[in-house]
Amino acid sequence: MSSAAQTAAQLLKQYGEDAEVIATLRAAEVAAQGDVEALAHWDAVIACLTGEAPEGLPN
Repeated sequence: MSSAAQTAAQLLKQYGEDAEVIATLRAAEVAAQGDVEALAHWDAVIACLTGEAPEGLPN
């Protein structure tokens, strides 16, 4: 499982259906700081949460 999928799973466990909102907020925070690498990670997390990532989430 990728790091993004692990993070997505942790967010789902902690925040439930608000996980995507939390991930989007974190992505906005790192984007504002200009951290391109962290933004790529959070974009991948969001993709996992929305079902757009090839690896998706663990069952």
